[in-house]
Amino acid sequence: MSDRKPPPEPPLPRGPEVTRRDLLTGRVAGLMLDRLQGEEPEALPAPPLIRLTVNRVSRELRVPAHRTLAEALRVNLGLTGTKIGCDHGECGACTVLLDGLPVYSCLTLAHDADGRSVETIEGLASSDALHPLQQAFLTYDAFQCGFCTPGMIMALKALLDRRGTPDAEEVRQAVSGNLCRCGNYLHVIAAGLAAARSLGDGG
Repeated sequence: MSDRKPPPEPPLPRGPEVTRRDLLTGRVAGLMLDRLQGEEPEALPAPPLIRLTVNRVSRELRVPAHRTLAEALRVNLGLTGTKIGCDHGECGACTVLLDGLPVYSCLTLAHDADGRSVETIEGLASSDALHPLQQAFLTYDAFQCGFCTPGMIMALKALLDRRGTPDAEEVRQAVSGNLCRCGNYLHVIAAGLAAARSLGDGG
């Protein structure tokens, strides 16, 4: 039996190597050349305009069709109280009120809010006092890291707007879509009930 190895097969013919870097630098080089020659590149169309009421103030925004309500609030309006946690509609940190109903703003497109009313955590306190829910969360230590707190408060705000004197089970159900890694659920329920009592007393 022969020990000789068969000769290697000739390599297949290949075209010129084109990498993503080549494409990118080629595009950038083309734009620079256009500018040097006095030719402006074709402008991208402006994003569509939407109109919405945020915390009782009328706003007009130009946002891309794919932008979520959470991103529009944070990026376009600077309302960073609305947190983006999981960004998949599972943790509830991004909860805001849309026409009075709690929604996950990370799953809601900004254009779905066109012509509608949005309420965020920034819209609760008055100029000289916290909202009873905000005060109750402080009084009852209903948060630790605080990342989930805005979503929790907005979910409870929807409940108290709808039902002024809820019981503990109703409070628990209202925040069932809001996850707290710190595990402060009992304090959250106590804060919700306390806020309901305060509002019932005219607070």
